[in-house]
Amino acid sequence: MARQLDPKGIRTIGVITKIDIMDQGTNAKRMIEGKDVSLRLGFIGIKNRSQQDIIDRIPVQAAIEKEKLYFSTHPVYSSMPQNTLGCGSLIKKLTKIMFTHIKHNLPDIMKEIRDKMKETESDLKDLGPPMPSDSAQKM
Repeated sequence: MARQLDPKGIRTIGVITKIDIMDQGTNAKRMIEGKDVSLRLGFIGIKNRSQQDIIDRIPVQAAIEKEKLYFSTHPVYSSMPQNTLGCGSLIKKLTKIMFTHIKHNLPDIMKEIRDKMKETESDLKDLGPPMPSDSAQKM
């Protein structure tokens, strides 16, 4: 689906979820490193909360700590760049992308707002003075 909407892979972030329940002896290192599929924004591997964690009402912060521990002690993932693993890395990456997008598009948005304001002020001017609002002015 991503290839249909973003054929060049320039707007898509790959998120590999439930990385902790992969079959034993397998890992997502090649995918996270972009060796299988190339995306300009890359891949992030995350370990979701398990259903048992949800049932046990494990707080999100505790789940994040559990995820950090998982990646820091895993034989394969512990040697990988930590900015490609975990929900914290995903949040940072998405925040940076959104900030860059806003920074790039804000001048155009501001110009459009100013143009609309001028257009609206001109329309109001064409309508003439406002109707009286209190009884004395209406008389």
